[in-house]
Amino acid sequence: MGFMQTYYLAVDIGASSGRHILAHMEDGKMVLEEMYRFWNGMTETDGELCWNVDQLFCDIKEGMKKCKEAGKIPVSMGIDTWAVDFVLLDGEDQRIGNAVGYRDGRTKGADELVYQIIPQSELYAKTGIQKQIFNTIYQLMAVKRDHPDYLEQAKSLLMIPEYFNFLLTGKKASEYTNATTGQLVSPETKDWDYELIERLGYPKQIFQKIEKPGTVLGGLTEAIAAEVGFDCKVVLPATHDTGSAVMAVPTNKEDTIYISSGTWSLMGTERMSAECSKKSMEHNFTNEGGYDYRFRYLKNIMGLWMIQSVRKELAPDQGFGEICENASKTTITSLVDCNDDRFLAPDNMTKEVQKACEESGQQVPEGIAEVASVIYSSLAKCYADTIAEIEEMTGSKYDSIHVVGGGANAAYLNELTAKATGCTVYAGPTEATAIGNLAAQMIADGAFDSLSAVRSCIFDSFEIKTYEP
Repeated sequence: MGFMQTYYLAVDIGASSGRHILAHMEDGKMVLEEMYRFWNGMTETDGELCWNVDQLFCDIKEGMKKCKEAGKIPVSMGIDTWAVDFVLLDGEDQRIGNAVGYRDGRTKGADELVYQIIPQSELYAKTGIQKQIFNTIYQLMAVKRDHPDYLEQAKSLLMIPEYFNFLLTGKKASEYTNATTGQLVSPETKDWDYELIERLGYPKQIFQKIEKPGTVLGGLTEAIAAEVGFDCKVVLPATHDTGSAVMAVPTNKEDTIYISSGTWSLMGTERMSAECSKKSMEHNFTNEGGYDYRFRYLKNIMGLWMIQSVRKELAPDQGFGEICENASKTTITSLVDCNDDRFLAPDNMTKEVQKACEESGQQVPEGIAEVASVIYSSLAKCYADTIAEIEEMTGSKYDSIHVVGGGANAAYLNELTAKATGCTVYAGPTEATAIGNLAAQMIADGAFDSLSAVRSCIFDSFEIKTYEP
């Protein structure tokens, strides 16, 4: 009888692609293997920007079949995606309307309707969640305004990963980290704020019981098990991808700053209680739920989206490594405010950056290297400003930053960040979201006894680069 390897499967779905990553332990280290990769994106349907959830679910099953073909059957699987988006189901568990995405314009004006019922400052005091026009609370208000019949028919609301879990297991459950992002959960009770939900006129019965990451939902339905060729446990990771990425920050040091760096940069620190003060609201900090009821006290900063956009416009054939390298050789010193709304979805990012430099009387960047250099330098400055704000809010001093996710590969940005902040920057792992998803499953399975044990293992398992100020 040979040794049976134990495999865990993370299905990590981002805004532009998804992938299946299998993990197993070898000599005390976590080893990853990508099994399947698939496309994702919002497409227009009935004048709304939507996710194709049917296609995504086919891809989830397809990747599971690849594990079976490879003879590597996982004991458990977990799904993480972006936050805030949801589907509504009727009494027959059929979807009502489209699976509308967060970049769709339907939420325009929905914030004002919410604030007529509950002022913004009271909402922050109750939830600790920063205002983003695409939060679930505003999306629901848009549905109530435009399609009141949807809410009358609705029997359940499921966030995107929860919907996929339901299709896999037949079980409906909300997951804590993702639920908090919607701005309808109390940081005190760690449950839906039903009083708030009633005031807004949303049907109370559509909200599912909130479970913690690490909860075992159950096995696959007979139909799904027959289709993919095996049965396994479905475990809730932190289903919000940032929640999973933060679990993979490879340090047990109390006072450390992390940046989950991808399309967005999410910069913050872990705390055991939420900070819902007016001052915190004015700085636009958020208190998203984390593993074990920790709070991710963080700020949403425009991230590598700006670089992704200018690359598409100016040099689609250049890799990010090359762009980063060439940017480091320029001498331009111009800066822009990365958090300015003008960079959220401009028609042309390059022109927008050039225009911002021109308006502020600075040198206008020309070509990909100079434009990228301005963006990297501006991001580093933004990180430094944000650390100063976090220090002001927490009363702590920070000397280290952990950069996880795709941006950990941007060497020049990491150098600039170390210089701008005066902190040592530790960069890696790049696969943080999948690793954090796997970590929750491994703790649930008993392979690790705590988050701190798994974080030590992550530090030893993956390449972490160091940049001194």
